[in-house]
Amino acid sequence: MPELEKGPLGRRRGRGARERILSASQQLFREQGINRTGMDQLCAVAQVSKRTAYQHFATKDELVAEYLRRFDPEVMPGVFDRTDLTARERLVAAFDMPASTPLCPYIAAAVELHDPDHPASRYARDYKAAIAARFTEIAREAGAGDPEQLGEQLALLLDGASARTRVLNSESFPTAAAIAAVLIDNAIPAPTPGNPGADR
Repeated sequence: MPELEKGPLGRRRGRGARERILSASQQLFREQGINRTGMDQLCAVAQVSKRTAYQHFATKDELVAEYLRRFDPEVMPGVFDRTDLTARERLVAAFDMPASTPLCPYIAAAVELHDPDHPASRYARDYKAAIAARFTEIAREAGAGDPEQLGEQLALLLDGASARTRVLNSESFPTAAAIAAVLIDNAIPAPTPGNPGADR
């Protein structure tokens, strides 16, 4: 039977330490930022010792990268993988964000870290490229004349709405959705009775 560690509060801790560390990082990094969150505070919230924390994550940088990796590993499957919407509708649905939607952690991390070689910065770049690629894939399915251009435009618009919402603390996604609809209408021929396959 594996030995259970005693956490900083004297409680015996089992194998859930990694999940508690990640849960604490999600809470603290989102509420107060990555740089302002020290490992002592994070360990206290997660109720683990620093020794245990560093057994699971060799460095804080490694923890930050895993924190980002967990947010959306499948790249917005709740939008891009929906089968009840046409391709055109999926493009617009990406901007249908409820007011309670957490703001983009990838932008926040990249800005806060100031280090393009930080593992979290690299992951943020990969994620943003993946968003544009998913938009491009769906735009191609919808029949866009230049799916790469539309994909990049929509990815940029989504990031702009997220950043503006974060800075102004006001909802920007409805306006972004209206702009997206115009871009999509201009890029994708409207389906006609004789060409129903233009928007599968």
